[in-house]
Amino acid sequence: MNIERVREYCLSKLNVEETLPFGPDVIVFKISGKIFLLLPLNTEQLQFNVKCNPELANELRERYDCVQPGFHMNKQHWNTVKVDGTVSTKLLKEWIDLSYNLIVASLPKKKKL
Repeated sequence: MNIERVREYCLSKLNVEETLPFGPDVIVFKISGKIFLLLPLNTEQLQFNVKCNPELANELRERYDCVQPGFHMNKQHWNTVKVDGTVSTKLLKEWIDLSYNLIVASLPKKKKL
């Protein structure tokens, strides 16, 4: 998976908005103004931040070396995933889906998709 594939996958989801609120080096993907993925463009190795429930976040960090506490994020609810080839694209997409679905579930009824 590369930056463009991550971007395309995020934008393929319903009602996703791509923004640059932190400057040109971080693409932020949102639903109804709420962030579900941050994609830094200035890192040597591709990585992204995704939201995760706290229990699963810790489990993933223990199980996969490529999953770390969220860089510059609430470490309880966010993971940084380094795309280093140690996990499948399918699993990376599952983690993106999980983040997306957590945000969708948290939206007020009138903003639900």
